[in-house]
Amino acid sequence: YGGGDGANFSTEKQALSKGADIVICTPGRMISHLNMGYVQLKGLRYLILDEADRMLDMGFYDDLMKIISFLPPKRQNLLFSATMPEKIRDLARKILHQPEEINIAISKPPAKIVQEAFVLYEAQKIPLIAHLLRDRAEQSVLIFCSKKQAVKTLCRELRRLKFNIEEIHSDLLQSAREQVMLDFRSRKLKILVATDIISRGIDIDNIDLVINFDVPNDGEDYIHRIGRTARAQTDGTAYTFISEKEQGKFAVIENLLGSPVKKGKIPDSFGPVPEYSPRRGAGGGRPKGRYKPHFRKKQ
Repeated sequence: YGGGDGANFSTEKQALSKGADIVICTPGRMISHLNMGYVQLKGLRYLILDEADRMLDMGFYDDLMKIISFLPPKRQNLLFSATMPEKIRDLARKILHQPEEINIAISKPPAKIVQEAFVLYEAQKIPLIAHLLRDRAEQSVLIFCSKKQAVKTLCRELRRLKFNIEEIHSDLLQSAREQVMLDFRSRKLKILVATDIISRGIDIDNIDLVINFDVPNDGEDYIHRIGRTARAQTDGTAYTFISEKEQGKFAVIENLLGSPVKKGKIPDSFGPVPEYSPRRGAGGGRPKGRYKPHFRKKQ
């Protein structure tokens, strides 16, 4: 359950009142039902938190803890997370009881994706993205920014340059997001700018190009972002813009990938560009040790 209209809410209420075997929901939607007092949870046996790191990044910690407060104490909990920062470990300590931990090495992006990175100054990003978009007028392009304010600013600048473009971020109503995604999936809309809110879980087979307007926070986010292209046996391209302060962060990602990403040439008309000379761990990245898959059993 998540988003939708009043009719959907009524259908959900009926199902939750009578009982259901499996419920898949967003935190906010479930809280709306829980606050009404009719949700039957006495027989609940399993709680599964998928993409827990993403939910915490989006500010759902308090919502999750509120939902958990309604649940029977005796249950099995399963927590899935692409990363394990301290906030995820803190959540695990609060909701899990003597857990078994399974760590799986990160997957690599499909070989069909042509990866290329552009090293440039921050002020050169918008002129370069406009240049690239003009050369791909008929292609489906998905642009990622790490912050919603960056999404809004980039969209404003590209609209000023006469590009037909839409945006998706957490400030949009669910109904508005659904309409934008419908237009993008049907190729009525060719260019979409979004936060990482859609870097996972969307299923669109015809995205020709993914552009990282900024360097993702970690390798997992990078792989999820560029994995939106080259789906369903098609080829795809992924560009990443690297400013001076983001070089260290991208070097961490390259180390995770196991090989450097090809650096693209920026037109001479854009003026001089910085040299790619990253310092390991610089630029706000989150370097993390990686390990082979292993199982740690309860003692």
